[in-house]
Amino acid sequence: MGALSHLPNVGKVLENNLVQVGIETPEQLREIGAEDTFIRIRACVDHGACLHMLYGIQGAIEGVPYRFLEDSTKQKLKKFFKTL
Repeated sequence: MGALSHLPNVGKVLENNLVQVGIETPEQLREIGAEDTFIRIRACVDHGACLHMLYGIQGAIEGVPYRFLEDSTKQKLKKFFKTL
């Protein structure tokens, strides 16, 4: 497992998804952002990717378990998710 697996919320499945869409480092993940990363995963790897995966990606970017994301961040992500 690579550097991505050291981020919160990133297990084998999410790490594999990230690598499949060309994201191989935490820096790339932060640069691309949660929403664009999620769109890539949903379009190319896991068409059924859920809201909790989106939360997990954001938590990985912020360096926190997704359950500790700010409520305002969760609301923003949920609103984005509903547009897909």
